[in-house]
Amino acid sequence: MDSVVSDAASSFGVTPLLDEEGPVQPWQTDRTRAPIATKIVVAGGFGVGKTTLVTAVSEITPLQTEALMTEASEETDDLTATPGKLTTTVAMDFGRLTLDEDLVLYLFGTPGQQRFWFMWDDLVRGAIGAVVMADTRRLKDCFPALDYFESCGLPYVVAVNHFDGSERFEPEDVREALTIPAHIPVMIMDARRRISVIETLLSLVGHALDETPE
Repeated sequence: MDSVVSDAASSFGVTPLLDEEGPVQPWQTDRTRAPIATKIVVAGGFGVGKTTLVTAVSEITPLQTEALMTEASEETDDLTATPGKLTTTVAMDFGRLTLDEDLVLYLFGTPGQQRFWFMWDDLVRGAIGAVVMADTRRLKDCFPALDYFESCGLPYVVAVNHFDGSERFEPEDVREALTIPAHIPVMIMDARRRISVIETLLSLVGHALDETPE
């Protein structure tokens, strides 16, 4: 079937939608199988692991807008918990994950610093839900994201990124500390591990369907 579609497309001067990198999906070679495309936002405080999450799970080379940290940001970016961080996201991260044969997730990572929050309204437009990442060493940093998604009514899950050397807490302890409603999933995950990220995204998709079944 793939070769038939490719030959037919070529005869009409049309190139099938194929990625040079990453696995070829059925919807990329069969034009009758339009994928269900969903948009997910990954938010949280500065240095919590948003870029790492998108990079770990994206099946294509992710788009990143990383810039080197400079002395000019010393007064606004707290590096106490992340002393080795040399870059920061100044616009967004973007990646793609085919979750099922015909279900494609497009991931948009938001910048964490307050001076870039003006971009959030544009980044969340059309999203089915959000992953709010948290670091237990500085939980207060995720409050702006929690408040934002609560206020706009977008379904979200809380994903605690467990850093090496940090104390591990149970999800219910984090829920209590952040006063997260009982119906919102709280997960402990590792943003570096693909399977851990996928489990978090699956949880969000399921939660979003429960919240907006139509």
